[in-house]
Amino acid sequence: MTANRAGALLMLLGMAAFAMNDAMGKWLVADYGVAQVILLRSLAAGAVMLPFVLRGGGALRRLASAPRPGLQALRAACATIEVFCFYLAVSYMPLADVMAFWMAAPIYVVAISPLILNERVGARTWSAVGVGFLGVMILLAPALQLSGLGVLFAVLGTAAFAAIMILGRSLRETPDRDLVIFQLAAALAAGLLLAPLDWQPLRGAGDLGLLFLLGLVATAAHMLVTRALKLADASVVAPLQYSLLVWGALFGFFVFGDVPAGEMVIGAALIVGSGLIILRRPAPAEAPAPALAEAGE
Repeated sequence: MTANRAGALLMLLGMAAFAMNDAMGKWLVADYGVAQVILLRSLAAGAVMLPFVLRGGGALRRLASAPRPGLQALRAACATIEVFCFYLAVSYMPLADVMAFWMAAPIYVVAISPLILNERVGARTWSAVGVGFLGVMILLAPALQLSGLGVLFAVLGTAAFAAIMILGRSLRETPDRDLVIFQLAAALAAGLLLAPLDWQPLRGAGDLGLLFLLGLVATAAHMLVTRALKLADASVVAPLQYSLLVWGALFGFFVFGDVPAGEMVIGAALIVGSGLIILRRPAPAEAPAPALAEAGE
């Protein structure tokens, strides 16, 4: 099997794992507080990552010795805001709708990259950005009528997701392992701080197992996607991240009985089409398009 084929397979598996993680999260936040879910998920993920945390010092020592620690801390904070907003959004909205909002994050990155990153963006890419924003507007219209609060969390979470991607470009020299550790530490700290405010007694060993499985699946998803991006060309694996929408629609239908509305399908199609155009924008005339960040929570 070639490296590109192996990377594509790992990316598809990673997207399936992210969708499973998101579906379990939506199921759990119906009965437990978001901070409680994130805390227990972080503890499970921390158990998996513990050998990496202990190697070379703890998370705080890594942060202190990491390049540009201020940006590292800001990225970890944005990642924590993003995961909180995602779980809050799916508590109000169908899973596939929320995922469609998250898939628009790379479009936002391209739109603001000339201002923040001094990157050149050509006319074709600006046209794609416009199409992507149209898709977001189509998603917003019916979603606002059903759940204005859910849309607010989705928009805030997507903005935080875009910030993670932009900050990640400035922190290319930081190993992926350390970026994950910093995110995990920030989410764990936020969970410890906020979970006691809305702690719900666990209903049984099954729910406890599901909460810890949530952390294991999320960690596996991150590892699969990270490995895929290292094995294969970004142009091969990045478009496959849009398969998350398919998985989201399937989990939403079979687990929660959600039937995608026509507006969601049209809006998501415009967002995906826009993202694919952006990913394939020519390198000589314009700066390389950002690969999609690890989607899902």
